[in-house]
Amino acid sequence: MSETVRIRVSTRDRVGMALDVLKVLYRYGINLKAMEVEPGLACIKIERKGDINLDFLKEQLLKEKDVISVQEIELLPQEKREKHIQAVLDAAGEGIIAVDREGVITTFNPAAEKILKIKAKDALGKNLAELLAPDLPMLKTIATGEGYDNEEIILNTQTTRSHYITSGRPILDEEGHPIGAVASLQDIERVMDLVYSFTRPPMITFDEIIGESEKIKKVKEIARIVAKGNSTVLIRGESGTGKELFARSIHMASPRRDRPFVPVNCAALPDTLLESELFGYEEGAFTGAKKGGKQGLFKYADKGTIFLDEIGELSPHLQVKLLRVLQEGRIRRVGADEEIPVDVRVIAATNRDLEKLMKSGQFRDDLYYRLNVIPIMLPPLRERKDDIPVLTRHFIEKVSHKMNRKVEGISEEALKKLMNYDWPGNIRELSNVIERAINLCNGWIESRHLILREEEFESSMDVGERENHQQKKLKDLVAETEKRAIRETLRKCGSIRQAARALGVSHATIINKMREYGITHGET
Repeated sequence: MSETVRIRVSTRDRVGMALDVLKVLYRYGINLKAMEVEPGLACIKIERKGDINLDFLKEQLLKEKDVISVQEIELLPQEKREKHIQAVLDAAGEGIIAVDREGVITTFNPAAEKILKIKAKDALGKNLAELLAPDLPMLKTIATGEGYDNEEIILNTQTTRSHYITSGRPILDEEGHPIGAVASLQDIERVMDLVYSFTRPPMITFDEIIGESEKIKKVKEIARIVAKGNSTVLIRGESGTGKELFARSIHMASPRRDRPFVPVNCAALPDTLLESELFGYEEGAFTGAKKGGKQGLFKYADKGTIFLDEIGELSPHLQVKLLRVLQEGRIRRVGADEEIPVDVRVIAATNRDLEKLMKSGQFRDDLYYRLNVIPIMLPPLRERKDDIPVLTRHFIEKVSHKMNRKVEGISEEALKKLMNYDWPGNIRELSNVIERAINLCNGWIESRHLILREEEFESSMDVGERENHQQKKLKDLVAETEKRAIRETLRKCGSIRQAARALGVSHATIINKMREYGITHGET
């Protein structure tokens, strides 16, 4: 019977000291399993047979010239270092893989097992290219000696599917030649959670939707109920009625509240850009594509909610891709061959007549029925005028605080003027009117401070201001003409893309001009 013993031998530093220690072991037929030597120290790992007493062996070693002390130890220094490194690897949240110069896996920690869904015992000693894929960046690092950062990898083999972000560095010899590589892996879900934790916006709840009228209370009650499910919601209503407010509230009342809420304005981007933003793209998919590709908003919203505002502006091509997501729960990035599964709740919104768009062939029937699972119709402000006083007080408090202006309140006459107005721009327009009034008033909002139309703003100027106005520079007059033309064309066409065609300019030009002049889609 034999056992493994580790001994630390302290000596004076001289040439041949290690050889003297080995001679003692050889003399008594003791098998040496490992040995570490440094000046004045020899640590040995031996296989001791039953007929050799350990105390006897210590005595024999101490008899050797220049041996100072002999003591039994639990681990060799190298074994201690290995255990320490292994403990670090086991505790690391990131996957760690190391390979030698041939691409054979030498390190594979528990986090890597979880991310790649492969046991360490099935990975260690295997060739990385054969086990996973031959084109991994880690293998290029062995060949070139160059590291890499934050590359996205999607593996889809017969045995496993994984999606992660990886960074890698070469292992170099003394002459700087690569003899291996080490890489860290982060599961894409964890990366998304980290990004969301830093970018998460303040969320809105139903309690923050102001209104006591029967119509708005009924809509809120329906929205609270449907929030608990997972079905697609289509929010209908005129511009400025608070569609995004309801979408955010539905998300916050749902089981997905702790996951991302991703709002997308389908009218704000050209088709090609919108497609890459929604679904992402592969590296090299088009000119100017970001190195390593890009995550799409659908993937970012995984396990959460995506809000597609102005869904009626979606092009036929993107309508087909969205339909695929709703039917199959899968997306395909621009330039990619494979599909990625996503778990996203879709909330769509529009102020357009989708039924009319279907009849004219501009909106797909099958997509309409996929979206219209739970329709929610938001009433315009003119149909809930009982809410105007409470909304007005809310906006006075909110805006005056933001502007650091003290406003005592609003007169009865001014409030009556607000009640008698039809509010084509709805709640957004009311908010703008109150902000304008706070800028003009001196502590108390009177009727004269409520400018409801542009012509009222003209008439509210004194004579000097009007003269000034009439002496505007040419560029100002051009800007006013452009602003008026864009507003009128949007009102007639209803769509940014159709307005761009009617005015003979690109979709991007209209978007840029709207941003420049502060025009919101649907305002009158």
